[in-house]
Amino acid sequence: MPQAHVFGDLKGRTEPEMKEAYLYKKLDDKKVRCDLCSHRCLIKDQNKGKCCVRKNIGGTLYSLVYRKLIAENSDPIEKKPLFHFLPGTYSLSIATVGCNFKCFFCQNYNISQSPSDLDRIEGRDISPEELINHALANGDKSISYTYTEPTIFFEYAYDTAKLASEKGLKNIFVTNGFMTKECIMMMKPYLDAVNVDLKSFSEETYKRKMGGRLKPVLNNIILMKKLGIWVEITTLIIPGINNSKGELQETAKFLAAIDKGIPWHISAYYPQYKSDIPPTSVEQIKIAIDIGKSAGLKYVYGGNIPGNTYENTYCPNCNSILIKRFGFSVSNNKVKHNSCSNCGQKIDGIF
Repeated sequence: MPQAHVFGDLKGRTEPEMKEAYLYKKLDDKKVRCDLCSHRCLIKDQNKGKCCVRKNIGGTLYSLVYRKLIAENSDPIEKKPLFHFLPGTYSLSIATVGCNFKCFFCQNYNISQSPSDLDRIEGRDISPEELINHALANGDKSISYTYTEPTIFFEYAYDTAKLASEKGLKNIFVTNGFMTKECIMMMKPYLDAVNVDLKSFSEETYKRKMGGRLKPVLNNIILMKKLGIWVEITTLIIPGINNSKGELQETAKFLAAIDKGIPWHISAYYPQYKSDIPPTSVEQIKIAIDIGKSAGLKYVYGGNIPGNTYENTYCPNCNSILIKRFGFSVSNNKVKHNSCSNCGQKIDGIF
């Protein structure tokens, strides 16, 4: 996930009314089942789900983070990272606190884990209408629901995305991909692009290190691609956790079987939160990139290692540089009408 710039002093903020949750079912004895993410939490009266931001009050499920914005920035879309969706543009990037995973290496743990670690929910009261006005005033071309897991603030994201779409803004989820099919289908009319954080290709790693499951993430990647949502994938390479050649080959094989035009971002890890594992080496990133290309993927990128050529877009036919990048900046874009300006090869993406 991209690192967030978090609001400072939140004193004096107003408290918005709680929002009844979307996508849940009322059960007997005032219990509810949340159908927003694949945990499908069964929640007793006065209890919260795993994300700690959805609470059952008297048999009705409420979002505790609706209109409680913890971070808002106008970011280069390359920071999401999205390299084949409106490159060179800016995206209004927003988040609330909370997450449905417990990744020990989370770089935004101060906001994603504050409801569970500190039993604290903070944020400024900013309406969906205000967010749209901010994006338009900035000249942003899209709104990204990012920094924490957007699934857990779905009501806020959905209401904002619907308004954004009406104003000609695109909508982007930067997500762990653990939402339900119902969530995807409800959001689909307004969701233009996603970057899915495919954290590992091991069920055991998902269970022990993230507190989730791999299979729903894989199924959702396939589903979103079939629905015509633009999909890019990020894998953070963590030494000793998910960097074996066998696992990387399985990941690349899975993506290539869906569509060889899916961009795969292989990102270098740095110690965060509860992790003291040494950083990823450039050599490990290069090995992963080579594995992706050997599997037939057309666009494989290396991230979090500025100053290299692994973030440039090359034509899969003639190998000429089409988009030159440094960090989050695009210095040159030679994609014309979704094609290589040198040989005419079609380039996958929305340009």
